[in-house]
Amino acid sequence: MARRRHVEEHENHERWLVSYADFITLLFAFFVVMYAISTLNEGKYRVLSDALGVAFRSDRVVTAQSNGMAPINRTSPSVMPPRPGMKVPDPLRREQERKLLDLAGKIKEALAPLVKTGQVRLTQLPRGIAVEINASVLFAPGQAQLQAESIAALEAVAAVLAPTPDAVQVEGHTDNLPIASTQFPSNWELASARASSVVRLFVATGVSPARLTASGYADNRPMEANDTPEGRARNRRVTLMIIAAQPGDGPAAPGAGGT
Repeated sequence: MARRRHVEEHENHERWLVSYADFITLLFAFFVVMYAISTLNEGKYRVLSDALGVAFRSDRVVTAQSNGMAPINRTSPSVMPPRPGMKVPDPLRREQERKLLDLAGKIKEALAPLVKTGQVRLTQLPRGIAVEINASVLFAPGQAQLQAESIAALEAVAAVLAPTPDAVQVEGHTDNLPIASTQFPSNWELASARASSVVRLFVATGVSPARLTASGYADNRPMEANDTPEGRARNRRVTLMIIAAQPGDGPAAPGAGGT
């Protein structure tokens, strides 16, 4: 019988396709996972973008310095373009900021006699202005009756505030040294009485009572530590919190109820 000729098996040169297909599959899965973990939550991104825009925007109503009121700085939005992701203020927002700038300038002029003492500070709030006046230029130690030399300046501030719709919260603050007199058993009564004295003067000068709130915080909101005479002097203060009126607001009433 004739012997069957052995046929050699043909070598497969395309086995690399199996490994290549596995590699492509893994690479695809890798990019799917990377895309999934890199997708931003749109809501959180907008919140972060708005927060950064407010924190770094160039429009500043006013900045504070230790020796009194600082110059008002402003950069026109038309000069400095908005950063990527920054929310461009709408016309109502720009108009409100313009009014705050004007109000800050008028208050600075009204308080010019007190600014000379270096004990008045004007700072920006998220929705308004804070005017911090050291108590020593308004009241005698341990007293809540306004001194004669400060009345004219406060009346000028009231004249600026009277035609505006903004709410005004007057805050009285003391240091941590205890007081125990017949009229003021504690710093709570002293702080509240000082705030009320300013409110009464504002009402008498034409500011609507519905826009005013008097609050006494005693020594619970210090600006500096009470362990030095300078720190205690800084903490004895009256602060005017001027909150800009918003569209649709009802009768102005800033913050929580006063003391």
